[in-house]
Amino acid sequence: MHTHEEHNHKHDHGHGHDHHGHEGHNHGAIVALTSVSKAFIVGIILNLAYVIVQVVVGLNIHSLSLLSDAGHNFLDVGALALSLLAFKLTKAKATKNYTYGFRKSSVLISLLNASVLLLSIGAIGYESIFRFQHPQELPGLTISIIAAIGIVINGVSAFMFFSNKENDLNVKSAFLHLLSDAVVSLGIVVGGIIIYYTHLYWIDPVLSIIICIVIIISTWNLLRNSLRLSLDGVPENIDMKKIEAAALKTKGVLDIHHIHVWAISTTENALTAHIVVDENSTMQDIQKIKHDLKHTFEHQDVHHVTLETETRTADCAEPDC
Repeated sequence: MHTHEEHNHKHDHGHGHDHHGHEGHNHGAIVALTSVSKAFIVGIILNLAYVIVQVVVGLNIHSLSLLSDAGHNFLDVGALALSLLAFKLTKAKATKNYTYGFRKSSVLISLLNASVLLLSIGAIGYESIFRFQHPQELPGLTISIIAAIGIVINGVSAFMFFSNKENDLNVKSAFLHLLSDAVVSLGIVVGGIIIYYTHLYWIDPVLSIIICIVIIISTWNLLRNSLRLSLDGVPENIDMKKIEAAALKTKGVLDIHHIHVWAISTTENALTAHIVVDENSTMQDIQKIKHDLKHTFEHQDVHHVTLETETRTADCAEPDC
């Protein structure tokens, strides 16, 4: 006995467990979409303007820390732009050739963002070592003033992503990037003040090396998670043991196996599985079991579910049953 059924994320099951109602849920999604899009656009404009200021001043006073931070910020502007593109693509409708739409692009762009950021470390690190060996005279006060502007811009930009950072990997990466930029800017402010009072010009390239370390720390988890999702690995927020345990607690489910969970996008997960039911189960019983399972899996952060039913006496056609 084999039956197939796919669950759509639009809460098409008939019970009244929809916490906010369909209308409230849709309104909340629209508000979140508008809020995140606005945050990306404002963040891109503010940071691009700041990058221009950093490059002009950095070249004028020969400050490697400002130029390094400008490079870091420019990469973040690119990351924000790519993340905004990914956010828009996830809303694109599915086609015959792309049955899940372009949702996976959010994962691939997240992976690209992390890779580009890590590649930038090599160039910054090389120049930092050279400048450390041959320090140049620098105006510490100017460095501090420009960096202080960065704290405000990155802080404001990061705050705009705060409320939605746990809902999407790209939004979270944007928040972490901007927050780390604010921390880096704070370090440059302190370094500029020290240079102003002590004339220890080697502090400037040291700050550049610290920027490299911050990039590695803030980007490594993003790279690891993005790579996992791009390879259809189990998303980090999904516990397979909990999935199995929750399924076995569902009335009518004797066993569950051949479970696969993967990410459709940075915000949506899918699951396929075989469930074993009693051989005397009616079609109505099976529909009820599937209905209950899909509701259970929604609370495990799985939004698209496909289930195949079988009995203990039936032979499973899959090789790893």
